[in-house]
Amino acid sequence: MKMIKGLLVASLLALPAAGALANQGVTDTEILLGEVEPLTGPPSLLGVAHNLGARLAIAEANANGGVGGRQIRLIAEDDGYVTSRTIQAVRKLIHQDRVFALTSLSGSGQALAAMPVVAQAGIPAMVPIGPLPALYEPPQDNIFVVGQSYTEGMRQLALYLARTYPDRRWGVVLQDDDYGRSLAEGIAQARAEAKIDLVFQTTYARGQRDFASEMLGVKDNNVEVLIAGGIISENIAMVKEAERLDISPVMATFWPGRVPEVLKAIGPASDGMYSVDYVAPINSEAGEAFLNLARQYLTAEEVARVNRYTMTGYASTATLIAAMRSCTGTLTWACTIAALQNNPPMETGVMAPIAFGEGDRFSNSPVRIMRADFESLSYELVGD
Repeated sequence: MKMIKGLLVASLLALPAAGALANQGVTDTEILLGEVEPLTGPPSLLGVAHNLGARLAIAEANANGGVGGRQIRLIAEDDGYVTSRTIQAVRKLIHQDRVFALTSLSGSGQALAAMPVVAQAGIPAMVPIGPLPALYEPPQDNIFVVGQSYTEGMRQLALYLARTYPDRRWGVVLQDDDYGRSLAEGIAQARAEAKIDLVFQTTYARGQRDFASEMLGVKDNNVEVLIAGGIISENIAMVKEAERLDISPVMATFWPGRVPEVLKAIGPASDGMYSVDYVAPINSEAGEAFLNLARQYLTAEEVARVNRYTMTGYASTATLIAAMRSCTGTLTWACTIAALQNNPPMETGVMAPIAFGEGDRFSNSPVRIMRADFESLSYELVGD
């Protein structure tokens, strides 16, 4: 923690005035954008998918004249999901590569750590991967968060499950970090609104692989509805251990792990597993339309890696590009930020229209409840 604070202080001291940077990354023929995400290691399942979405939005825009005739180019930095690397990458993109805007600040914890650097610089930045409230409350003029908070998403999921499976015994297993605490708050809010008999609750350490103890607790407490609050590998391990113990509670996970690879790794036991999200499932009319668009600009190998993070990356980057197009004659940070604030809601086809406002830097996107279908390795909408 001391090292991260030291990096933040050093970064802030090194920043020039925002006005000196406001026109960087723009030439007569090109606009340079940058982003940070995990492109290696287990979290790359999310980071690579996001990068594909940003690249898709850029390819689509370039095929339609770019921005005022300028073609858009993207520099992607791999932080490996390591916070110190995120801060270093953000500084590099702003001060060495001199990009015009940022399309991602990596995961929620990484974005929080990098936020002082980005806010001080004044560069337009989109945050579509980890929409924590601390990223938009209080709002930073140049930082725009796309999606819905983990807390509200979990609240909606828990309320749906309480209505659908009344008078059941609940268990909750959450990660011991900001992500897990956000989910816990959503469950607490739902318990204040609906009857939820929570008989077992525990946390696990980030990166944990063995969930024998947690699933024994689920079994010993006769849990009938289980919130598996992991991300990817943790949810896979929990379901596999529940199978080994021959228990089959109604299972619900969260959108960071709502990707085909998780369903494939779990196997048939994933069928019927609940989730929640603010982007359309691939196995839907909107999802198929998105895949058709992806096939126009991405390779077959890349299309095979498309997941919900490709959709959020596409929607967020397309919204940024639309704002830049509103500023063709005077493409500056100030104009782009004003356009993001004042433009009409942006239709992307994969989620509700994205809109911001004065003093509002959060799209507050509505969520839908989904249920896994193992045969198609996708999800189907089941309710609001």
